[in-house]
Amino acid sequence: MKNLVKNLDASAIEAFASQLRGNIVVPSDTIYNETRKVYNGMINKHPGMFVMCVDVADVIAAVNFGRTHNLLVAVRGGGHNGGGLGLCDDGLVIDLSGIKFIRVDTSNNTVRVGGGNVWGEVDHATHPFGLAVPAGIISTTGVGGLTLGGGVGHLSRKYGLTIDNLLEADMVLADGSFVTVNASQNIDLFWAIRGGGGNFGIVTSFKFQAHPVKTVFGGPTLWPIEKIEEIMEWYHTFLNNAPDELNGFITTMIIPGPPFPEHLHLKQFCGIVWCYTGDMGKAKDAFKPILAMNPVFEHVGEMPYPSIQTLFDGLMPPGLQWYWRADFFNELGAEVRAQHLKFGSKIPTPLSQMHLYPISGAASRVGKEDTPWAYRDAKYAGVIVGVDPDPNNANKITDWCKSYWEALHPYSSGGAYSNFMMDEGQERVKASYKHNYNRLAKIKAKYDPTNFFSVNQNIKPSES
Repeated sequence: MKNLVKNLDASAIEAFASQLRGNIVVPSDTIYNETRKVYNGMINKHPGMFVMCVDVADVIAAVNFGRTHNLLVAVRGGGHNGGGLGLCDDGLVIDLSGIKFIRVDTSNNTVRVGGGNVWGEVDHATHPFGLAVPAGIISTTGVGGLTLGGGVGHLSRKYGLTIDNLLEADMVLADGSFVTVNASQNIDLFWAIRGGGGNFGIVTSFKFQAHPVKTVFGGPTLWPIEKIEEIMEWYHTFLNNAPDELNGFITTMIIPGPPFPEHLHLKQFCGIVWCYTGDMGKAKDAFKPILAMNPVFEHVGEMPYPSIQTLFDGLMPPGLQWYWRADFFNELGAEVRAQHLKFGSKIPTPLSQMHLYPISGAASRVGKEDTPWAYRDAKYAGVIVGVDPDPNNANKITDWCKSYWEALHPYSSGGAYSNFMMDEGQERVKASYKHNYNRLAKIKAKYDPTNFFSVNQNIKPSES
């Protein structure tokens, strides 16, 4: 059993505080309750101490303090983790939100990003140079959590996952040492962090390859939920034969309100959110077969790339109740489509939804052992989210989400994208890394033999 922070001697905490440039926040502080909030309002954990790091030296001091006093340690970047794995009860939270910097190098189109940055800040910095790094679909998502888990988003078919564009990282390890990992230094660790999550250390700096993306053509198309089986069948064939420049994720959803037209509000739909990164002069031709499917609503057009990245920020602010379940899928056969019709027709709250993100194009052309991300041959990363602002609806959204997932799971590939998982236990983690799990466990044993970094989708150190 790990010691609790409250059992520590006051002089030990005082000595620790003197080593830091950042602040310590404890339960008696007036800002404590605000500090412990994360993106998912369903998470209600009470850490014993937050260390609000502002530089690498703070992170090293915090790791050494946690290890010396045998504390349970969690690491928080953007705080978007569905299961709340950036927090822990009674232990020490190493918060990276003060470690922010972005440097764009136009000589080689690379971007150096701090461990506490969020993706909207990266997009803001790269956009004036006509560049973008493949990331997710919500701009408030933390760079660290999304990257270490994989990184699926609008640019995946054209430029791969976020981890496929990670060139280098600076890390603080469990023993307090500082290392740089890339294709020629600490190669095993560099392999492990490209999908292995926060199991191996704290990343204080990321270096990414950016790509020429300035303007995209995209937005949502909607059909009545009754048409989902037809649309899914068409979508599967169409998208998997489409050029890499065209990405679209499919969803079951309710239109919650503005900015959508009033006649759509609170109705259930099958939606596809598109993002085309090719020649803007050819965009309308690329969308002709899409619009030929006669959506009841479409709002597609040319926009700056940061605009599509922030499209859903207003609908999904921090603090909502979230419950997540996920799986990978290879096919959208008749049985699968029938379940999407069934559960997409009884979405419990206006913000609850299902998404299927394509893992085709460039994302599928990376070898399944080249990174820990084992499901390169899956066609889709699926996620079901129960979402609502009211804590009284927590059971309603959770039950719908679990039932939807249980109906689809027999048709899945067996594992899930780790960034879409709650705290679901060791077997689900193993299933999600598949053939790469044992290799990850050996690297874990080398760099974190005591499982110091355990508040995550945990890979236990191998014993051999």
